[in-house]
Amino acid sequence: MTELARLKFYATQPHACSYLPDEQATTLFLDPSQPMDASVYADLSEMGFRRSGDHLYRPHCQRCSACVPARIPAEAFAPTRAQRRILKRNADLTVHERAPRFTEEYFDLYRRYIEQRHADGDMYPPSREQFSTFLVRELAFSRFFEFRLAGTLLAVAVTDILPNGLSAVYTFYEPEQEQRSLGRFAILWQIGEALRLELDAVYLGYWIKNCKKMNYKTQYRPIELLINQRWVTLN
Repeated sequence: MTELARLKFYATQPHACSYLPDEQATTLFLDPSQPMDASVYADLSEMGFRRSGDHLYRPHCQRCSACVPARIPAEAFAPTRAQRRILKRNADLTVHERAPRFTEEYFDLYRRYIEQRHADGDMYPPSREQFSTFLVRELAFSRFFEFRLAGTLLAVAVTDILPNGLSAVYTFYEPEQEQRSLGRFAILWQIGEALRLELDAVYLGYWIKNCKKMNYKTQYRPIELLINQRWVTLN
């Protein structure tokens, strides 16, 4: 384990919560002068940290503990009938691994995804600068996985490859292809990729019980939730 006690962290001032409108949020950040090292990142992911751009963070709210870190143990995962149908429906897609970079093709897909699926969120309106700051970082462990149909880009899964698993940073996809369930397919594919790489888990970020947008995460079973600093399995 990394000597985490030597790391420095900083907490933000309370600010409006992005998920629960009546709550104030505080975020704990790893000191940005600390190099973004995969082993440090892996150890912190075990403690519920996530990456956004160049920052590792986790919620540190005084009054609320609604944000619960979630991960899927890859070897134990068993797809449901509906999830098997999603896999079959997308069997015609090809997957290409790329280093993070900015292209107009990526940004056009991201822009349409945000405008049509998340116009009520804090990433709207999308911009090239926002896209680059959030997702296009030159980090050795970060990858863009492209999902294409006969050459046409349908989805991109931004994924960090760590010693203890895959961290699903963000996925954006073609909003006009709703019947494919591309967001869910990207998670299923990452579970399979974790198995192929012999990694333990896929880290999904935070699950919030009272946030409808987060409900999909508990559809993957078994799932593990970090509760009172212990990973607890829900079957």
